[in-house]
Amino acid sequence: QVQLVESGGGLVQAGGSLRLSCAASGRTFRGYTMGWFRQASGKEREFVAAISWSGSSTYYADSVKGRFTISRDNAKNTSYLQMDSLKPEDTAVYSCAAGRDYLMATITSINNYNYWGQGTQVTVSS
Repeated sequence: QVQLVESGGGLVQAGGSLRLSCAASGRTFRGYTMGWFRQASGKEREFVAAISWSGSSTYYADSVKGRFTISRDNAKNTSYLQMDSLKPEDTAVYSCAAGRDYLMATITSINNYNYWGQGTQVTVSS
């Protein structure tokens, strides 16, 4: 089992920044691909970003590319999502997830991930 706890959400004005953290405990964090997803009110959960277990590979949704940066610190069992130039349409509950595979065909799918955090609310005001 891997337990994931997100933090760092909040209210920010458009154009501002937030950094989300995802702290992992339980099984070895190092071996897992980490992903970030978000779900806006009334919408489906959508992929935001993913990072391979080593941190050498990352992938982003087109909607956040160039504004968000995913990273990880395996020594601290923590993944991060730096969000810059935030827009009102980024408002959502953001969740981190851990999965075994880093395959381009599947890393954007929720089915690729076995463990999920509870989520943290990000609200961007205009």
